[in-house]
Amino acid sequence: MLSVHTSPLHQPGTGDAGGMNVYIVELARQLAALSIEVEIFTRATTGSLPPTVELAPGVLVRHVDAGPYEGLAKEELPAQLCAFTHGVMRAWAAHRHGHYDLVHSHYWLSGHVGWLAAERWGVPLVHAMHTMAKVKNAALAAGDTPEPAARVIGETQIVRAADRLIANTAGEAAELVRHYEADPGEVDIVHPGVDLRRFRPADGRAAARARLGLPPDALIPLFAGRIQPLKAPDILLRAVAVLLAERPGLRDRLVVPVVGGPSGTGLARPERLQKLAARLGIGDVVRFRPPVDQDRLADWYRAASVLVMPSYSESFGLVAVEAQACGTPVVAASVGGLPVAVRDGVSGFLVDGHDPVDYARALGRFLDRPELTERMGAAAARHAASFGWNATAAATAEVYAAAVQRHRQGTHLRSLHGRP
Repeated sequence: MLSVHTSPLHQPGTGDAGGMNVYIVELARQLAALSIEVEIFTRATTGSLPPTVELAPGVLVRHVDAGPYEGLAKEELPAQLCAFTHGVMRAWAAHRHGHYDLVHSHYWLSGHVGWLAAERWGVPLVHAMHTMAKVKNAALAAGDTPEPAARVIGETQIVRAADRLIANTAGEAAELVRHYEADPGEVDIVHPGVDLRRFRPADGRAAARARLGLPPDALIPLFAGRIQPLKAPDILLRAVAVLLAERPGLRDRLVVPVVGGPSGTGLARPERLQKLAARLGIGDVVRFRPPVDQDRLADWYRAASVLVMPSYSESFGLVAVEAQACGTPVVAASVGGLPVAVRDGVSGFLVDGHDPVDYARALGRFLDRPELTERMGAAAARHAASFGWNATAAATAEVYAAAVQRHRQGTHLRSLHGRP
């Protein structure tokens, strides 16, 4: 596996670490449980990192020196792909011929390394986009920076080079075909999963609130994730301001946690959200918290009345599934994979567009009908139970098998016709 720009060892919610990190870690672990050994190549971000780290039995993380360890923005990484590829090739040269059976690249930067590695090693390339430039650019937040043309070109090349493409949902598969002219027969739909042992209702909302020092009877709409315009945490804050303007008596029993750190274009103005809360006059009800580990995050999900996810673009929305697995309903934008992750009207509410008034109205439903949190929360846990990582790994293993078989057939046909 290749994950150039973000390490599977990094804390999700910090920098560029997010759902893709969780995806790679959990998928690799479950693949190893299926006797598929995985080596994950990622860029070294500190000089103290060992060359290799065993993430789990059968899963090895390899750190590749490529560019300065710190202070390198994701936008600067294309210039380091040559150095990264060199590091991957050096590791390969230390093994016997045929050591790697397949390359699985994640995100477009990794795809370019994977393209070269797969051709050099004579193995198939499976690629997962995770996000796509054309899709993101079609749904930019106000003032956000569009993805560069170089990325669009790079993604187009990878789609043509890959033996198989993995899409999170049927919608994403359709976007690959529509925007990048992918062959529909080469796109496989595999839903991401959730760690159902970690993310579960456990001992309930009241106990989680007590552990986090939250009031037992408050309305608690939670935002969890990377703080950047794409994720639209400002929409939640504006919705809360609308709600308080309509129901001023709510202020004493409202807590709005924002759990996560600045990321992407949000790094340019890391205090932007705090300043917005102050301008809206809701600084007293909003609680900013840094990223937390997965076990602590599960407690935040359990404590919340509802998770709010007003993103402009989401290839799937792992956070939504994690929250539901903990028994918490979700209010989310009806974009990308979120209509698959959330059952509208059953495990939460989907909102068309990004008008804060619409989100305030959705939150108001939980105020007007307090039983909704528990009723929808129970339905949410049942819905999330179908998204286990073991099913994701089993489906991915089938994609691998199909890619290997097709690649061998192609190699055989080329040899019959005397072509390299």
